[in-house]
Amino acid sequence: MGRFRPQASLGSHGKSSPSRRRVLQAVLYVAGGAATGTIGWLGHPLAFAVGIAFPALWAFSPSRTVAGLVALAHFLGASRGLPVGASIFFGAQLAIGLGLWLAASLMFVAVHTALWTSRGGWRRPLRYAIAAVLMSVPPFGIVGWAHPITAAGILFPGWAWFGLAATAALLIAMTTRVWPIASGIGALAFAWSASNWTPPAEPVGWRGINTGFTFEASGQYADYHQQVWTIRLVETAAGDGARVAILPESAMGLWSATTERLWTRELSSLDIMVNGGAAIVDPVGYDNVMIGVSGRRAEILYRERMPVPVSMWQPWTTGGAHARFFANPVFEFAGLKVAPLICYEQLIIWPVIQSMLYAPDVVVATGNAWWTGNTNIVAIQRSSAQAWASLFGLPLVMAFNE
Repeated sequence: MGRFRPQASLGSHGKSSPSRRRVLQAVLYVAGGAATGTIGWLGHPLAFAVGIAFPALWAFSPSRTVAGLVALAHFLGASRGLPVGASIFFGAQLAIGLGLWLAASLMFVAVHTALWTSRGGWRRPLRYAIAAVLMSVPPFGIVGWAHPITAAGILFPGWAWFGLAATAALLIAMTTRVWPIASGIGALAFAWSASNWTPPAEPVGWRGINTGFTFEASGQYADYHQQVWTIRLVETAAGDGARVAILPESAMGLWSATTERLWTRELSSLDIMVNGGAAIVDPVGYDNVMIGVSGRRAEILYRERMPVPVSMWQPWTTGGAHARFFANPVFEFAGLKVAPLICYEQLIIWPVIQSMLYAPDVVVATGNAWWTGNTNIVAIQRSSAQAWASLFGLPLVMAFNE
């Protein structure tokens, strides 16, 4: 009979049990990811600067699992208003919203988990650069919220493409040994910007008009009475000297010949041009659009490139909103070249970058936020639009139905 040899204990002294130090380290990294998302996407433009810490937390995570959890915590923290908003939109229980919240994070987490590496040198910065690009363009960029590059307009306002490149270099440097220097540069840039921060102004004569119409469920549109009330708001703006009025997403309801006659008739006695949101229905779905209207005529100015996935864009079935991805990045209106951003497009990267390639004169950001409840979703949208307009030194007009 052989000598009895006791198995190693699985307690705190056993080799098969992770040390308290490693567990604490992992918890701190994940908590850091939650902080960069929660604070960075607080709903104030200056807060985006906190997001530049995310690449360092991801890159120096002690394991691939922890790196994935850091990405998950960052994304969930930044999009924390989604569960409530989704449950209101779909008229369902909060559990449905929680499920969509987690599902929305899968691409962000998958990309950052797959590209993480324990090797140093050039591999970390290269892999983060790949992850950042993937989360900026389709297909992964379709849910590319909470992207740290959004801080560019806060750190380097007015620097345009140089500011975008400087921020990208800063984010990549955060994944290397020089991250303390990169952090210091970011802190100095933020201090300088914060001390001089002023939100982008509207162009002279342009006016964003907010509305407060409520809807009971998805699929509803502004009816006749709501549109008449909106027309009264336009009349008031014209009386105050505005020559261009920007209305929220969906403010003109379902666009038709009847709707067009209503608006052109009511504007015929006013010296003002109106840009308002509407939906144009076709046999297989609809386009979420911006319509330009005056007292003489109306025209389609813009078809949304990226409607909200699942709630609007439903490529697996018919009846949803069309996604025009890379179409019509700018349009001419009232003598200016406009960069349009409808709702969800304010939260992701490529619609903004694509529009800026065409050297617009003004950014127009609209939304219909009846479904957001008491969340900070609209505040984040507004802040994001302000940050991008600030980066390129452009005036900004915003109009939301809240």
